[in-house]
Amino acid sequence: MWDKKPDAGPTEAENVYIGSFHNSCQNYASRFFEHWVILSAKHGFLFPQDMIHSNYNVAFNSKSPEIISIDKLKQQIPEKKLADFDELVVLGGKKYRKVVEQAFGSNYSYKYPLNDCKGIGYMLQKLNNSLLINKEITDSSKENKY
Repeated sequence: MWDKKPDAGPTEAENVYIGSFHNSCQNYASRFFEHWVILSAKHGFLFPQDMIHSNYNVAFNSKSPEIISIDKLKQQIPEKKLADFDELVVLGGKKYRKVVEQAFGSNYSYKYPLNDCKGIGYMLQKLNNSLLINKEITDSSKENKY
């Protein structure tokens, strides 16, 4: 967001991430789920209204020291009352799946609606189609219960 509006200042998380894939994930999550969070490689689990104070460029597959640790993510789960849910729907690729599973552990049921997609373009298409027909993706979701 700050790349396009460098003087924006602190901004709510739901308005920070402006890429088409993130926007489709956010639209999907807000349409089909009452509770949802954004997983940031720097800040961890963010509610849509959580404030982000400055730009950053960190990804889970990078070697940056700014990447949030799994231990910190585990601390955020009770702090943000995320442990109250027994099913987690993960929108994203394999790197997010791995991080979420490491943070939450084995007491949860996981769904991966985009698991069968071969790349971000396919994920985007699947999300946008689901939004267009107003139907949650269920047919190819793969559940995983440890």
